[in-house]
Amino acid sequence: MPDLIIRFYEELNDFLPEEMRKRDIEVPFNDRRSVKDVIESMGVPHVEVDIILVNGASVDFSYVVNDNDRISVFPVFGLLDIPGVTRLTLSPLEDTRFVLDVHLRKLARTMRLLGFDADYEDDRDDDTLSVIAATENRILLTCDRRLLMRKIITRGIIIRSRDPRQQIIEVIRRLQLHNLVNPMSRCVECNGLIRDADINSPEFSLVKSDIPEGVLSWCTEYKICSSCGRIYWHGSHYDKLVVQVRDILKSLDTDRRKRRVKKQV
Repeated sequence: MPDLIIRFYEELNDFLPEEMRKRDIEVPFNDRRSVKDVIESMGVPHVEVDIILVNGASVDFSYVVNDNDRISVFPVFGLLDIPGVTRLTLSPLEDTRFVLDVHLRKLARTMRLLGFDADYEDDRDDDTLSVIAATENRILLTCDRRLLMRKIITRGIIIRSRDPRQQIIEVIRRLQLHNLVNPMSRCVECNGLIRDADINSPEFSLVKSDIPEGVLSWCTEYKICSSCGRIYWHGSHYDKLVVQVRDILKSLDTDRRKRRVKKQV
């Protein structure tokens, strides 16, 4: 029986069994189906794929495979410009926004802390997440590869790490978000934008009772969430958030330097 030869490159190998990684894989040619179906039948979500070469020629997901085709599948190359190939991932959104599955609560809070629009609720099922991602043009972050295989999903990535600190580094690195970090600009509780509060305004009077009297006695500058009304001030909790941001930015810088050295080697 004729076979297809397919090979996955770089981090796409994470989705494969150990014995299939970084090598040519023979796939029985049973019928004429799209290359997208072939790729996802091997456990690789289509949104993780950026370039497909068949017999050296660039194709899109609709290409119908033939017997003896040699298929090379590549992940997203970030900002690298490769002329003459079809890029399958959508171009970066001007307003990068995210929706996260129920397993990524800590990541959602950390993303908000760094200023990213991270929509999260702890009771959403897969259907709801898919609709939000599609209708609001959000990038879906999930630990479930099957969720990313839904046709309605056009942008998304699998979160590989289980460590929240490594998760945020993974997202920023893979999506080239370093220049979009804007710490302390969103509410970590509800995702709303934070702005300076006018202590003489009627709005501030409504939330003043939420602030401890001891804080009111010395603090004159506050920030307020435009969505839920949560008040922020430069107290011990705020200082802890600042330290957390500083540690994450330091880890991001370390990660970039390590990868730069690795490329040079």
